[in-house]
Amino acid sequence: MRKILFYFLISFLFLSCDKESKTIVDVSEISVDFSVNRFDVDFYSSTKDNLQTLKNKYPLLFPKGVQDSVWINKINNKDEQELFAETQKEYKDIGSLKEQFTSFFKHVKYYNPKFVAPNVITMLTNIDYDNRVIYADSLLLVSLDAYLGKNHDFYGSYPQYIKQNNTKEHIIVDVANAIIQKQILANTERTFLGKMIIEGKKMYLLDAYLPNISDNEKAGYSQEKFNWAIANEEQIWKYFVEKDLLYSTDAKLDKRFMDLAPFSKFYLEEDSKSPGQIGSWIGWQIVRSYMQNNDVSLRQLLQLDTETIFKKSKYKPRR
Repeated sequence: MRKILFYFLISFLFLSCDKESKTIVDVSEISVDFSVNRFDVDFYSSTKDNLQTLKNKYPLLFPKGVQDSVWINKINNKDEQELFAETQKEYKDIGSLKEQFTSFFKHVKYYNPKFVAPNVITMLTNIDYDNRVIYADSLLLVSLDAYLGKNHDFYGSYPQYIKQNNTKEHIIVDVANAIIQKQILANTERTFLGKMIIEGKKMYLLDAYLPNISDNEKAGYSQEKFNWAIANEEQIWKYFVEKDLLYSTDAKLDKRFMDLAPFSKFYLEEDSKSPGQIGSWIGWQIVRSYMQNNDVSLRQLLQLDTETIFKKSKYKPRR
């Protein structure tokens, strides 16, 4: 009995190592060059006397035609200064954030040698959720006021599924997603399966670029919702198959299973326990299964069509 248990444990360890081997890579010899500038600090610490110096340093952030008085009023605004003060409590020192950027950029460059790390500018945008991270090739804008912690008073009216990712830990995930969005070809898939696998590719890129980030953080799920997805993977897949959803082109499936939402819509009593975007999560598991069972590079994966990935994935949901 002990021998059987021993061999089982050895086999499990080998399988676990094999699953991780494709996304655990050595980036120690890769160099990246980028700067991190604190526009948030520079702006809210400025005065009328040094405003022009600030404008010269950050010309892209000062649209032409806007009077200096507008900027001075913004700097001196009580609510703006309160927001700045709260952000400084959390981000006075961003050394750990810089380390995350460095590791992330190195991993991107490992898989994409021509990748040039963008210069980073931290700023405040009055908690503009839709524009928390903006990536434009050589520039990366990060709104720190959107990451003060899920229980911060400033987010009191936000839905729970939104503010659960307003954390310092989620910054690097949003940054990675912004860059990945530019690396994936425009989605022309019309079937539900095709859309799931497109999203699965994006999630697998997160695996490759952020190997030390937990799966629930990458998915943007609370631990409870993530545990539900793990426990119900077989039932989710069974539902998709039995309802003939895989090759459906019904756009309503996006709202039910692909779009950001508090939960996915199976129209069952347990719906509220599920996380939103469960179709993306299933697509992630399919792509992971494909990469585990096939010897292809990350670049090759991104070029593959839906049917090839699905048929060769040998995907079997966890029970």
